[in-house]
Amino acid sequence: MLANPIGLSTFILASPFSSEEAWAFDRVADLGYDVIEVCIEDPQKITSEWLVHESQRAGIDVGICGAFGPDRDVSDPNPHRRENGIDYLRGCVDIAAEVGSPHVAGPMFSATGRAELLEPGERQIRWQNAVESLRTVADYADDRGVRLAIEPLNRFETDMVNTVEQGLNLCDDIGRENVGLLVDTFHMNIEEKDIADAVRRAGSRIFHVQVSENDRGTPGSGHVPWDTFFQSLQDIKYSGQIVVESFLPTVKEIARAVSLWRPVAPSMESLSEDGLAFIKSMLRERSER
Repeated sequence: MLANPIGLSTFILASPFSSEEAWAFDRVADLGYDVIEVCIEDPQKITSEWLVHESQRAGIDVGICGAFGPDRDVSDPNPHRRENGIDYLRGCVDIAAEVGSPHVAGPMFSATGRAELLEPGERQIRWQNAVESLRTVADYADDRGVRLAIEPLNRFETDMVNTVEQGLNLCDDIGRENVGLLVDTFHMNIEEKDIADAVRRAGSRIFHVQVSENDRGTPGSGHVPWDTFFQSLQDIKYSGQIVVESFLPTVKEIARAVSLWRPVAPSMESLSEDGLAFIKSMLRERSER
């Protein structure tokens, strides 16, 4: 299998991630990761200059993902909230371009946790709002050499894009070559009939991958079908980043948003170490076949 850069999400390290966390770059590098995936929860707490300095000092790359609350909802009927979402994403794109991240990733089509039983007409309005907003952001990003990786979420975290097929439909409606998908094994384990088939169906439109176990714990410790998942990545010749993502249960806002009510690993440190070892073993097995 191709040598994918392996990353660790800052959600595992500190939240909201800020310029107080220079130690995180050393920790990620010491563990043996190639990439630190920085979630821009509060843009006021981070600068691209600081990210460049710390990543170069530690010798690792930076990936950028977003955090999407109700005030950043590009599908919202309220034009002020939509514009806030567009402005926030433009800021994430600027940071990505400045730090060398190939993408901005995340469930940027709506607010995480927004799950409503809408009438078809209302749902179509929200969908079209997201399409038009993300098309605007995609054009801005394309001018800066950045791609958008849209993440389908499970049904408990959004009512809008739950499956790879729905994500591909959204990408088609946006109609921009620099718009693709982020696939996350936690969400896929809930929503896809066959995770590997979904990966193969998306093919080259997968721009980014996040891995987490079925309980959001350490990859390899649960029942996600890892063998077929990694085989499908090899089948589509995926060469992008593979990032371990989980969440700190001590951060109440995020824990509530993702329904994380208990620890999913003995410690975030053990999750980081064991997750990396597992991914490397999966990649190594396929390279030796």
